[in-house]
Amino acid sequence: MTWTDPIVEEVRRVRHEYAARLHFDLDAIYQDLKSREAASGRTYVDLSSLRGQRAPAEKADQQSPGS
Repeated sequence: MTWTDPIVEEVRRVRHEYAARLHFDLDAIYQDLKSREAASGRTYVDLSSLRGQRAPAEKADQQSPGS
């Protein structure tokens, strides 16, 4: 017998219902989420400019001992 987490099940159900309302169309889901984001009035951080960059701690960890 497998134990199921009721919270995880609820999240999956709600996610499925949301996607179904938009006919499982990823473009429509994206546009809906972006419009909700804009309407919320909250400030969001855009980290897309950091793609491919390493954090300073990662750089320090990868330096050779003699450098």
